[in-house]
Amino acid sequence: MRLISYNVLITTIQIGLLFGFYLGGVYLQTVLSLPVPGSIVGMILLLIMLYLKWVPIGWIEKGANSLLNHLPLLFIPVTVGIMQHLDFFSGKSLLLIPIVLLSTWIVMGITGWLGQYLANRRE
Repeated sequence: MRLISYNVLITTIQIGLLFGFYLGGVYLQTVLSLPVPGSIVGMILLLIMLYLKWVPIGWIEKGANSLLNHLPLLFIPVTVGIMQHLDFFSGKSLLLIPIVLLSTWIVMGITGWLGQYLANRRE
């Protein structure tokens, strides 16, 4: 029981640290009037901190894994939002299908290429 409480506490603290990076990114985006969303600025900030090893991966590992395990739940609001605005998408399905397919292929290709590049770079 004590081990479970400890893991929950550690995971909560790590998610709080990740949320802190998000808040820092939103703050920087607001102060500097950047055209990029604050969440992206926060992720870039986290990436820089991890790359420079100012933040060890162990500080966020359990929290990040917990968020990734529950990622499908985070997409439910997006799906509900789309369902509420179906009138906006009506009559555009033939146009949306190639857009979705092309953007998916682009994301998969870039992600695969970047993953291969980073995996080969470490060796």
